[in-house]
Amino acid sequence: MRFERSAGILLHPTSLPGGFGIGDLGVEAYNFTNFLEVAGQKLWQIFPLGPTGFGDSPYQCFSAFAGNPLLISPEKLKEEGLLSENNLENVPNFNPSFIDYGGIIYYKHELFNIAFNNYKKYNKKLKNHFEEFCEENKDWLEDYSLFMAAKDFHEGALWTEWDKELVLRKESSLKKWKEKLADGIKYHKFIQFLFFKQWLELKNYANSKGIKIIGDIPIFVAYDSADVWADKKLFSVDKEGNLETVAGVPPDYFSATGQLWGNPLFKWDEMEKDDFLWWRKRLSNQLRLVDIIRVDHFRGFDKYWEIPDGAPTAEKGKWIKAPGEKFFNTVNKHLGELPIIAEDLGVITKAVIKLRDQFNFPGMKILQFAFGTGMERRFLPHNYIPNCVVYTGSHDNDTTKGFFNKEKNKDNDIFEHAQKYLNYYGDDLTFELIRLAYSSVADLAVIPMQDVLGLGGGARMNFPGKLGGNWTWRFTWDQVSHDLAEKYRQLAELYERPPGPETEVIEEDTL
Repeated sequence: MRFERSAGILLHPTSLPGGFGIGDLGVEAYNFTNFLEVAGQKLWQIFPLGPTGFGDSPYQCFSAFAGNPLLISPEKLKEEGLLSENNLENVPNFNPSFIDYGGIIYYKHELFNIAFNNYKKYNKKLKNHFEEFCEENKDWLEDYSLFMAAKDFHEGALWTEWDKELVLRKESSLKKWKEKLADGIKYHKFIQFLFFKQWLELKNYANSKGIKIIGDIPIFVAYDSADVWADKKLFSVDKEGNLETVAGVPPDYFSATGQLWGNPLFKWDEMEKDDFLWWRKRLSNQLRLVDIIRVDHFRGFDKYWEIPDGAPTAEKGKWIKAPGEKFFNTVNKHLGELPIIAEDLGVITKAVIKLRDQFNFPGMKILQFAFGTGMERRFLPHNYIPNCVVYTGSHDNDTTKGFFNKEKNKDNDIFEHAQKYLNYYGDDLTFELIRLAYSSVADLAVIPMQDVLGLGGGARMNFPGKLGGNWTWRFTWDQVSHDLAEKYRQLAELYERPPGPETEVIEEDTL
């Protein structure tokens, strides 16, 4: 699918400012939307919105369908009458630039419990909306809410360590546990209701400003998830839930030993039996939440790297064929043409390119990968086609300032090549790289907020392969200069993102 020429910013809502320790869907999300509008930005790209698990990664969630409770705004709960002013008086002294997940999880769930109890006691006006939400989302919500309530009961333990009958999902056991955990199940349903309500209100506001949301789907789901527990037959686990094989990628630019993700793989033959119904539901649910879907690790639809469970690294594995063409033809038959961006980074084969182009999905271009001997020439803008998305860097890269600061002190030609290519020898190479992205023929240009702010390596979002310390960065409005929005509006106008009016064509016989 081709998209209109436009520009946008990559910023996950957790990185928004605010007084509750983590960015949320409250007033600052609307302020950021207003900033995007003034800055002439038509796109807001985010990471996956799911409930994060171990490591706090949005790419490892307890559900492929649910939303992240940590994004729920306490201030909006107060507006709904679910919290009082007193409930928000003693907010811990959270760091405004760094997310301390442990403290925030504890604090926010205390507030959510108060909101839930207030809902049960006083707030009758939400009752019908809540019940409608539960009915509309029962396909995934029933299993998810039981999964989370059971996880709470078992003090956060991996689901394979629960009561054996619950692990195996025996009918009699499910009935017993649903009765036993009834209040906890309703609590988790209610939290999802609040998330979806707040997110969809924000999305509608952004859309009313002409801004589209680019969401993100990790191709694989987390092992410790309601998805795997509820549908073991669809994933590479045995009947008792033990992993058989896991996902990852072989050695590449990011890691000499590859990336061992540890996610279960799909049993594609099983999924094909009902025309990939699980995937169709997942995509449909995602398109309620966002306007455009970025599919992470797109090459996994052509072939995926299968690693034996228990392997210490991702080095020993094998490529297995996936049903890419059949999958997308089937999905298109049921859902129509989908607005998908293909994350086609890393080692990409001709077969992956063919699959991407067959369905007209734009691929990704990372400018940090473009420069120096041995780098990837396909990321140099003179080699682009219009149907692509250009970034200075992604969430897995250093900030552009941090990247160049490191490279200029190394014994290679990356920094020098970038200077020559840009014909720029000043001290703001980050902005010149952004200008290069905007000026390219790429239909979409999306810049991480860290680069928009010109921040160094301390603002990096993620280090692939590193456990802990990721996904913690937040910006503050103090970092936003008074003229920044106007600067980017002018840049968007200069490079016609979106395009201006078409030039009138004069017929030859009128000359």
